[in-house]
Amino acid sequence: MIASVHGTVLTVRLDCAVVEVGGVGMLVHATPTTLAGLRVGQPGRLHTSLVVREDALTLFGFADADERDVFETVQTVSGVGPRLALAMLAVHTPDGLRRAVADEDLAALVRVPGIGRKGAQRIVLELGDRLGPPVGAVVGSGTAAPAPDHRADVVEALVGLGWQQRAAQDAVEGVLSGAAETAGPLGAQDVPGVLRAALRALGGARG
Repeated sequence: MIASVHGTVLTVRLDCAVVEVGGVGMLVHATPTTLAGLRVGQPGRLHTSLVVREDALTLFGFADADERDVFETVQTVSGVGPRLALAMLAVHTPDGLRRAVADEDLAALVRVPGIGRKGAQRIVLELGDRLGPPVGAVVGSGTAAPAPDHRADVVEALVGLGWQQRAAQDAVEGVLSGAAETAGPLGAQDVPGVLRAALRALGGARG
């Protein structure tokens, strides 16, 4: 089991990175949000999960151990493999998944590509309380602080993945404007959701 990798970041792509560890380049698959925190030529650390198959050894990387643990737990659901588990974490934070499962929020789960309504129902049924309560949950009453606006973080992440500053800004504003006009679920505080939607928009523009 390779629990983590730490070394110089050699390459960052849209779905993976190469980290040099002891002279060996380790190919690590990760979400866009995790990859956006890496910089080529700089030291990087990722918590990892090694998936062993008969024909391949695939390493998946995460920003923290909690994200890795959620990745491994959701794969215990029938029909959920590592790629789908990674897609779930590309759309939702670990706490977002915990809330979706705890609240039986099927609409949130079907936002993940590859998950339909029946799949969402199976995830809720089979996971139950195995993910535990949201790590960021606060016990007690009080007025909630307003959600922060992270659009600048999303733009920086896109630039780090190789997009031009102006194109990144236009894509993020377009995603947020479209969500507002359609009363969609995205907000400027939903970094994974906005980042993923912006990448989809930029990919379409490039094609």
